[in-house]
Amino acid sequence: MEQQSDHLIGQFPLFRDLTPPELDYVHQITVPRFVPKKSVIFTEGSERQAVYFIREGLVKTFKTDANGNEQIVSFLKSGEMFPHTGFFNNEPYPATATAVTDSHLFAVPISSFERMILQHPEMSVKMMRVMGAKIQELQTRIQELTGCDVEQRLFSILNHLAEKQIKANGNTRQIELPVTHQELASVIGTSRETVSRLLNQLRKEQILQISRNEIVIIDWPSLKSKYLKRNAANL
Repeated sequence: MEQQSDHLIGQFPLFRDLTPPELDYVHQITVPRFVPKKSVIFTEGSERQAVYFIREGLVKTFKTDANGNEQIVSFLKSGEMFPHTGFFNNEPYPATATAVTDSHLFAVPISSFERMILQHPEMSVKMMRVMGAKIQELQTRIQELTGCDVEQRLFSILNHLAEKQIKANGNTRQIELPVTHQELASVIGTSRETVSRLLNQLRKEQILQISRNEIVIIDWPSLKSKYLKRNAANL
């Protein structure tokens, strides 16, 4: 079982450059966690105690305004970590994270991580290089979406989820997305009615099918083509 867990933690990008002995150090401080659907993982403003890696499931992060309204920051799927700068930033959690579906996570306590780094400082250099590349990637994505219209932002999030979806068959991507149109609207900064209209438009074009708990992209190349064309038009 230990070998399996060690192998799994090594699949996350942050640890990709670590040697087998270094991965073993990480494995020793890693805590597997099962988080039931709709459970809170941490709350915005609370003390940062651990960084999480999604082995399986879907996690939503969001901020709450003065009126109690949710502004969804992101949906995170298998293979992703959150918060992204958790190990190298002492600030409180920047958003609330909840499990949208039953989720299996790996938690790495920050205090244990810091002790490990003090004992093996060469590991921090490798991980900071990966984090630097990840931050640059996120900045690029933000720049690409700045000024994009609502349709382009919806294409972007669907494409992002489809790229990480393991239930794939040819050009089909089955996205288990038990979230409402209002939540999708919150992510891309528009109204629920606009999201419904755009999804129905893609459905009529036979690019995707919509059910209560999932979106099935039946023609992913066409969705990617739309995304890339609209992205190029905004450059």
